[in-house]
Amino acid sequence: MYTKGPFPLLMPRAIDWCEGIARRVARDGVPLTATALEDAQTVGVQRPERIRVLVVEAFPLPSDVLLASTAAALGFLGAATAGLALGYSILVRRGRLSRRLLSHECRHVAQFEAAGSLAEFLTAYLEAIAAFGYDDCSYEEDARRHELPNANLKWRPI
Repeated sequence: MYTKGPFPLLMPRAIDWCEGIARRVARDGVPLTATALEDAQTVGVQRPERIRVLVVEAFPLPSDVLLASTAAALGFLGAATAGLALGYSILVRRGRLSRRLLSHECRHVAQFEAAGSLAEFLTAYLEAIAAFGYDDCSYEEDARRHELPNANLKWRPI
C-alpha cells in the first residue's frame, strides 16, 4: 500500500467522491448499444448490461481542495481526460466518444469486476498511478492493450 504523503488519508474521501459520481452516472447515463455491449464483452466485461455512459461537457471535480489538488498532481481528471470509468459508470467528455475510448473504459470496468468492488479497484488503481505515474501504471497499460480500433464501420456511438 502506498503510505507516503496524504494518500492514506485521502483514499476514503476519494472513494466516497467516486461512489457519488458513479451513482449519478448510473441514474442519468444511458446503456450501451448492442454493438458496444459486444465490444465490452470482447474486452472482458462480465456484466456489460450494467454499464451506463454519461457524456459531459467537463468532468466533475471534487470540492475537497486537497483531494482536487492531489488528483491534479497525479494527472487524474485533467483537461486531457477523455473518459473515466467508476465501476459500471463511465463518463466521457463531449466530442471524445469513440469505439477506441469506450473499449478502453470498458476494460477498466473489467478490472473493477476483477477487483470485486469500486473501493478495492480504486485503491489499487490510484496506488499504481501514485507509484508509477498515469501512463506507466499497469491498469492503463492493460486498458491500452485492449482498445478496439475506430475503423469498425458497424459501430455507432451511444
